[in-house]
Amino acid sequence: MRRYSIGEVATLCGINPVTLRAWQRRYGLLKPKRTEGGHRLFDDDDLARIHTILSWIERGVPVGQVRALLEGQETPEEATDGWVKLTDALLAALQAVNLNRFRQLLKEYGREYPAAQLVDHVLRPLRARLASHGAPLLTLRSLLDGMVIEYAAFCLAAGRKTPGESLLIIGWGRADRTDLWLEGIKRSEAGARVDVLPELLAAPQLDALKAHHVVLWAEGKLSSQQQQQLADWQAQDFHIELMGSAAHLSPTPPDA
Repeated sequence: MRRYSIGEVATLCGINPVTLRAWQRRYGLLKPKRTEGGHRLFDDDDLARIHTILSWIERGVPVGQVRALLEGQETPEEATDGWVKLTDALLAALQAVNLNRFRQLLKEYGREYPAAQLVDHVLRPLRARLASHGAPLLTLRSLLDGMVIEYAAFCLAAGRKTPGESLLIIGWGRADRTDLWLEGIKRSEAGARVDVLPELLAAPQLDALKAHHVVLWAEGKLSSQQQQQLADWQAQDFHIELMGSAAHLSPTPPDA
């Protein structure tokens, strides 16, 4: 049976090695073999178990309950919605303006949960809950966005220490700046070396930036000028990913 290093498993499963270590040490979810030098070695059974763990987490099962499910000590019906609990805990820290507690929780969740689930099931829903025109909620959302950007910068800096494809994330025209950083968290854990341009640009100069793999985040339907610009970039062999609501509202030409 083939053996895999923790780095190989992280790449194959799209999970940060830090998360795999937390699953093993804190929750006893994984029991990898060890080399003589003490390095973890995983096999195909471990990979299958990891995918099962991911499926439970995706369904909202708290990571602390997964072991009981794997061992048949708990039924799926007994599993609670872990995403709501995580979101509520972060919200409570924000409401108390206890930013150190918020940072502590966010780093803890970042170790225990894959980035994609953390972003899509915790951070984005929390931002949506605070999307109000009322001053108190807008103030909390501003605090939240500051914490998210701080955490994203930490993740991106850590991700650049390992080999990977360079990726540039740009807000094109109308976009939510924090969405750029949230996407950066996901892409960094997936193995990209991510840079985010925090300012929204009406006409990004991709040639000057020497960027070849670019995520363009835009909201609303692209104008005819933007659609033509996108076609021109793709004709020049740029690898462009259009994201945000524009990706669903605007016809895009196929990659060159």
